[in-house]
Amino acid sequence: MRIGAQVRAGGRLVPALERADEIGAEAVQVFTQSPRMWKPAQYAPEVLAAYRAAHAVHPTVSATYCHATYLINLASDDPELLAKSRAALVANLTVARGMGADGLVLHLGSHKGAGFGGRVAQVVDALLDALASATDPVAGPGEGHACPILVENAAGAGGTMGRTFEELADVLERADAGPALGVCVDTQHLWASGADFTTPDLADAVVRSLDATVGLARLGCLHLNDSKVVRGANRDRHANVGEGAIGAEGLGCLLAHPALDALVAVLEVPGAGDGPRAEDVTAARRALEAGRRRWAAG
Repeated sequence: MRIGAQVRAGGRLVPALERADEIGAEAVQVFTQSPRMWKPAQYAPEVLAAYRAAHAVHPTVSATYCHATYLINLASDDPELLAKSRAALVANLTVARGMGADGLVLHLGSHKGAGFGGRVAQVVDALLDALASATDPVAGPGEGHACPILVENAAGAGGTMGRTFEELADVLERADAGPALGVCVDTQHLWASGADFTTPDLADAVVRSLDATVGLARLGCLHLNDSKVVRGANRDRHANVGEGAIGAEGLGCLLAHPALDALVAVLEVPGAGDGPRAEDVTAARRALEAGRRRWAAG
């Protein structure tokens, strides 16, 4: 398993690779625009092409993921908000494709009490529209990088969409978009929604449940976070690895599951307040090794 980290990209993008290298990360995740603003980032095609070229020859950073802005709510009943959300998703996916990213991670949003069933068709329509409308600014005619949208599981607060593996699977099944749609599983969200994976047996049960619903082939990456809240609290509160309610060894039991070995686990931890540090990457690798020892012990 490769350990990655969320880092700042800036206007030139390539410095994201440099920042990841500085902290020892093997993969990088960046926001394609400000996570809490509607205004999309305007990257010239040559900036996107430069990132793709630099990433292709980078000796240690082997994967890039993008994260869509948090403001997107594809389940909204507000026509203006929904229109802005759909446009933002197209813009974010266009940048991710231009960067040659391995996936664009997306929070689906909240149905605000309408129920999952009452909004899932609307969400699926928005996802399919984004896949059809987004372009690759670097590619020539008839070409393009097929960056998938990776729908992230929710911690369960309010009316969030994608609270369970079954809900994620329903979205993917209705969309029927093949590899263009997948999932990203966040360990803190999983814990906050009630799942326990802190022993090899419990982790195996969670992975088997994921495989039986979404399918492991649709799992694009993990988000690796400890939790500031207890299991089942339904709150999105990330903690540094080993400093939360899950604990390093508990996280390691999931990370070390043999079926997840080829994945990237991206740190989204607070660090000292400015995101993942070198010591956070080291802590993640130690957690993984502790988990492998637990699995080996049987």
